Amino acid sequence: MPEISPETHVIDFRAAEQLLEARDPRGAIRLLDSVITAHPENTAARLLRARAFFLAAQLRPAELEFQIVLEREPDNAFAHFALGRTLERAGRLDEALRHFRLAAALEPRPDFVQAARFAHGDTGNGEHTP
Repeated sequence: MPEISPETHVIDFRAAEQLLEARDPRGAIRLLDSVITAHPENTAARLLRARAFFLAAQLRPAELEFQIVLEREPDNAFAHFALGRTLERAGRLDEALRHFRLAAALEPRPDFVQAARFAHGDTGNGEHTP
């Protein structure tokens, strides 16, 4: 068995990014598990694993990883947005709205602002949904 080194973890992280791009979230999770076991403080690896969990429809693990990221980086707009999407997908719309609004306030990207508006019923055309 090959020796595990810090370089191995970097290679695994980069390979996990590629697997996620190739729509293989479960493969990415397998690689990231060892990276996070060796480096639990690595927020980038946790964020990538959270995204992989989300794409694999493993919503509870995704939620937990996004929350860990946000404990460490409360101003991470993407993590708020992604947690909002995770909660929305789980049917927890009120909780999702809070994170969509935080994402939009931290970084007013069009997709973050649209999610914050849509989540509370603003269709963008002056009308509101029930």
